Amino acid sequence: MRVDLTDDLSTIDPSAWNALSGTDCPFLRHEFLLALEMTGCVGPGSGWHPCHVIARDADGSLVGAMPMYRKTNSWGEFVFDFAWADAYRRSGLHYYPKLVCGVPFTPVTGQRTLVAPGADTTAVIRALLDRGREHALESGLSSMHILFPTRDEIDVYAGAELLTRKDCQFHWHNRGYGDFDDFLGELTSAKRKKLRRERRRIAEAGITFRIASGDDLDAQDWDALFPLYASSFWRRGREPYLSRELFEQVGRTMPDRLVVVVAQFAGDPIAIAICFRSDDILYGRYWGSAGRYHSLHFETCYYQGIDYCIANGLEVFEPGTQGEHKIARGFVPIETWSAHWLSHPQFAAAIDDFLDRERDYIDDYMEAVNDHVPYRKNSA
Repeated sequence: MRVDLTDDLSTIDPSAWNALSGTDCPFLRHEFLLALEMTGCVGPGSGWHPCHVIARDADGSLVGAMPMYRKTNSWGEFVFDFAWADAYRRSGLHYYPKLVCGVPFTPVTGQRTLVAPGADTTAVIRALLDRGREHALESGLSSMHILFPTRDEIDVYAGAELLTRKDCQFHWHNRGYGDFDDFLGELTSAKRKKLRRERRRIAEAGITFRIASGDDLDAQDWDALFPLYASSFWRRGREPYLSRELFEQVGRTMPDRLVVVVAQFAGDPIAIAICFRSDDILYGRYWGSAGRYHSLHFETCYYQGIDYCIANGLEVFEPGTQGEHKIARGFVPIETWSAHWLSHPQFAAAIDDFLDRERDYIDDYMEAVNDHVPYRKNSA
């Protein structure tokens, strides 16, 4: 096995990459990751510099890969290590640059060590990890971080002496509902009334919705829709993570994986939720609106997504990170993971101790949240 690094995903055959395990997740497909590079969302000036780890067999066939980036900051990761960076700084050490394996700006669980069918999974994963750590040491980087891997991968990473970190998100699960009212029937009476009231407010305001795929949207549509997404960043005085060109490109290259919820008033778009999907999961990601409308965020980002999952037989709706307001709307706590290797042995020991205590806190937090989910006690 030969394991190398590349800073240009266009040098990798798309069909070979997409044949690797885990690429049913839209964010791990060659089309999405390449679009990030081609549209400048990653690369110079972004803080994300591609250095993907690529494994080939003796015949040169692709047998494994890790989407890897050299990071000069911790923005857009959603596994927060700012305190670690500050501790390094106060000790006179440099935390940046570091290595991050994950999907830029996208806190979605999925495979991070991708392996070709039929290959020796354990051997390939170990080779990918070893090459990543070797590159960090060769380049004087402080650490390597694997963000939002699957639970099965975490067990492998722990065996490879990476530190494991636990957190949680809130996901919705389809229990074979026939329609939205069927879902509401499993909620307590008070929560059921609240959700119906929020949906009624939107209907009474004259707001309607359109669900579009990539094939349904042209350049003129993106001219109108992108400012809605960008407004969420502009209000905080920041530039958007992702560009209009990226959304237009993935709309062309993977149109069936793009699901765009457009809220309209008098025929004009007033809010947007740009989602992606796999065969089983809807990923709610990017939201923005032209103004404040009562309950519009809940309808656009959550209820329309639930409707879509029920109508299309999707099993899970992941609406993004954080947000305890999701609990009252039927989303339940689900564990998420990350894995970390630090070259400095004393800092590695200190962070290992911290992660042990943090995992206990996350377990207690998830248990407490489960006491407040809105489902009736006799619900499945």
